[in-house]
Amino acid sequence: MLPYQQMLNRILTNFLGTDMAIESAFTEVRPVTRVAIVPFSSNSSLCGAFNSNVARLLEKTVSEYSSIGRENIVLYPVGKKIEESVKKLGFSFEKSYQAMADKPSYAESCLLAQKLMQDFLEQRIDAVQLIYHHFKSTGSQVLVREEFLPIDLEKIRKEALSKAVSANSSVYNNDYIIEPSAKQIIIDLLPKVLCQKIYTVLLDSNASEHAARTMAMQTATDNANDLIQDLTKQYNKSRQQAITNELLDIIGGSMK
Repeated sequence: MLPYQQMLNRILTNFLGTDMAIESAFTEVRPVTRVAIVPFSSNSSLCGAFNSNVARLLEKTVSEYSSIGRENIVLYPVGKKIEESVKKLGFSFEKSYQAMADKPSYAESCLLAQKLMQDFLEQRIDAVQLIYHHFKSTGSQVLVREEFLPIDLEKIRKEALSKAVSANSSVYNNDYIIEPSAKQIIIDLLPKVLCQKIYTVLLDSNASEHAARTMAMQTATDNANDLIQDLTKQYNKSRQQAITNELLDIIGGSMK
């Protein structure tokens, strides 16, 4: 899904490269008096520090927004483990997203994105933060804190430009024939980008969870094998010592 998400961003970037004036309620930056935070974790443990890292970053993020009051911090925990952490922090939440954490679903991701978008448009919240692990490889998952709303169009443009330069490809194709209008395309495209973003983050977190669990189980297996070898050596030494003692007793008895 990452290439698809990146292509959506690139289409958006192509529009930003034109002389069109792009306006959207989703890009409106206003003073933050109420914030929503969406942390992603797993439903089960045995995956190393995967869940505890998310919990620590969530606690740090909440403390950064302490000036606006705890009642103005809305949490949408995705995953059983982060739900438990949210309760320990003294926060409540409206809905459980444990099923979505276990089996990523675009439909459910889109519902969550639409809920966040609606609250932002109606100014019930002024910003949305995402906390999740980005999957780089089986041995590397990067903890990320990212702004979901408002959309930073300049950041998207820079990221798309950087990826295009690294891929040695052209960034802008400004010869679009736009129907029905550029405004309508943006109105349709931005919500799609936002829905796709939540789903991509969910998949990213899910893949990172499996990778973290694989590494944790491999480490546990290696530790268990080392322990078995140590105990086997200890057992063999004890057995050898017992046999030696028995032989000494036999030899001593026969000499008498």
